[in-house]
Amino acid sequence: MDLGLFKTVVTESGLDGKPIFLLCDLEFINEISYSYKKTLTNFMYSCNLKFRMIVFCNITPNFRTMVESFQAVMPDGLETIIVNNYQEAIENIITFKAGTYRHPEPESEAEHHEKAIKKHFLATIARISWFNMLDQHIALPSADDKYYTFIKAIEAMQADIREKEKEKNMELEHMKHDEEQKQTEMVVKLNAQIELNKKAAREHEKEIAALKTRIATQDMELTRVSTAIAEKTMSLRNLLDKIYALDIDTDVKRQMTDSCLSLIETETIEKRLNIELTESDSVFLSRLQKKHPHLNQRELRISLLVKLNYDTKEIARSVGISTRGMESIRYRMHKKLGLGKHQSIKTYLSDLAASF
Repeated sequence: MDLGLFKTVVTESGLDGKPIFLLCDLEFINEISYSYKKTLTNFMYSCNLKFRMIVFCNITPNFRTMVESFQAVMPDGLETIIVNNYQEAIENIITFKAGTYRHPEPESEAEHHEKAIKKHFLATIARISWFNMLDQHIALPSADDKYYTFIKAIEAMQADIREKEKEKNMELEHMKHDEEQKQTEMVVKLNAQIELNKKAAREHEKEIAALKTRIATQDMELTRVSTAIAEKTMSLRNLLDKIYALDIDTDVKRQMTDSCLSLIETETIEKRLNIELTESDSVFLSRLQKKHPHLNQRELRISLLVKLNYDTKEIARSVGISTRGMESIRYRMHKKLGLGKHQSIKTYLSDLAASF
């Protein structure tokens, strides 16, 4: 039954506010869903239609209990009857409308009591099952009544279901509380991680700023050194030109020019060793200093030149020491870097640079 459609039909038929008689032929109905039971019963209580009589007919034996349960929970004042067939249903509606409907013959007191207990039993079960009415008052017959045990069993069942509902609700509350607590913990962790990330970002920005300052300082120093070397080289070339112009002994002239050329070559190498640092070189020096903070500035410079494949002689000239002194420094650096006997500084530094 489409209840919305039913109300629309009643309205469009002009039956609003008028008595309604409902005939339900259940000849081909053997079962009904739980949701339909609830919907149909709720409709009878809340539809605001003026039902006067509901008649059920052609009920199969296995479906009769459900119909009697529906009959038991109908509102007071709504006549609900069960008849054998469609013809009887029509006859009962006609007599009811004519005002000549007569209820069944008076029963004996025992039959009346049995019928009342049965209705009470079915209505109580329906209210528990369909409406979840777990706090309804269940009227008990006297303790010596033969039906007392059955009604008492329903009361006990209602109490058990009510306790199970409480346990279920408590469990749901605990689950909800646990979930809320987990969510709170996750939010706290997330906020803590965000703050940690912000702190790391600030530290990284400081490190970048420090590196930029260091690079700028080194650039200025390199510019100064390059300018000085260029000036020295120019002076040496001028001196060389003057020596070439001298009218002196050939061997002496050759010795003097060779010395000048050697000095020019040395200055050229020195200039090449003071090339501008690249970004990767700056990163390498920064990471190396962090990994080995005990290295001094000269050792850091030597490490960079070793990584850049300069030989010992060139590096020695760059830092202003002898080749032998350079070998001593490399030996000390080997220990400072914590290298094994068969590990070379160059291999270690190259691998370190590749890992960044």
